[in-house]
Amino acid sequence: MSQAIVLHDFQSQLPTHHAPQGEILDWIAAAHARSELALRPPDSAEQREEITRKLRKLVLRFGCSTDRISSRNAFLDDFTHTDWDRMRIFRLDQFPAGRPCGERSRFFGEICDRAFQRFYAEETDPPGAILHVTCTGYVSPSGAQRLVAGRDWGRHTEVIHAYHMGCYASLPAIRMAAGLLATGKERVDLVHTELCTLHLDPSQHQPEQLVVQTLFADGVIRYRASRAGGASLRGMELVAAREEIVPDTADAMSWMVSDAGMRMTLSRKVPDHIRACLGAFLERLGAGAGLAADRLRREAVFAIHPGGPRIIDEIAEHLGLGPHQVQASNAILRGHGNMSSATLPHVWQRILADDAVPSGTPVVSLAFGPGLTVSGAVLRKLG
Repeated sequence: MSQAIVLHDFQSQLPTHHAPQGEILDWIAAAHARSELALRPPDSAEQREEITRKLRKLVLRFGCSTDRISSRNAFLDDFTHTDWDRMRIFRLDQFPAGRPCGERSRFFGEICDRAFQRFYAEETDPPGAILHVTCTGYVSPSGAQRLVAGRDWGRHTEVIHAYHMGCYASLPAIRMAAGLLATGKERVDLVHTELCTLHLDPSQHQPEQLVVQTLFADGVIRYRASRAGGASLRGMELVAAREEIVPDTADAMSWMVSDAGMRMTLSRKVPDHIRACLGAFLERLGAGAGLAADRLRREAVFAIHPGGPRIIDEIAEHLGLGPHQVQASNAILRGHGNMSSATLPHVWQRILADDAVPSGTPVVSLAFGPGLTVSGAVLRKLG
């Protein structure tokens, strides 16, 4: 990088509702049974019980287990009870797939507005730009625009939307921030608002959908990008970044708006595709940072987006990484689940807070998304 860019001042907001993964699996199993019973009412109580048992068995077999994810968070109150008549989205007797996308979008807008207001409640100094990053809701004007308009910051603060890239979006977002800083901005704020749980569809019982529904969670985080200058900032310095689309993998992952929210498809081959290209990708990423890939494998900690337990484990095995090098990624997966684009910033925040990771340590960040896109950055911990 021609001028040092530092990511700093990480602040996260805990979603309203927190639950152990075991309770969430129970809720999802109950929701799938309720949806199926609404779509295909049984002829007897025995058939009803058999449907309920079958769907619970499917959720427990294919869903993400409690040994890797201990808890997840959500903003929607529906997940805290099974009184289906008072659900906002999952009134499954009437809407077996959940309410249509419009109602989910309205809820996203409410939470997004609230998140921006809380992040900036004590702020009087407008940033040069706000980058709003999400793939789980699109409402215009956005929470960022409403904030800027309400504060009369419009002559000072640009709002830029980095939408629909999925889990890897934090890495393109920091490249955008670096570009804005290069044009003269003093400070760029990045805000991620991901409400992944909002898009659960209990009428879809396929194994890949059960994986998605038991893996993803909600996450909201803000951080800042500034030119290092002469100031001593505690944060992550951006050293190099790279992004590639893997050939012949366009159908491996998708994320699209459907009638009942947004729907993801996820091939079992995604870890294989990533493993096949990752060694060469790391060589090219390291070269951009002036660091050999072998050195990064030995000395760096790795912020790996936890697309699922297999992703972290297989990358660590493939690259020969020790448990301490992927500890932060596993900890975020265990305590939060997959929060889409908000996940890597949570991993960075954890690494910054970990005194066992000394200042100067390289932090190799890797994330993946539709395309199949492989995105990476080499950061350096400061302070």
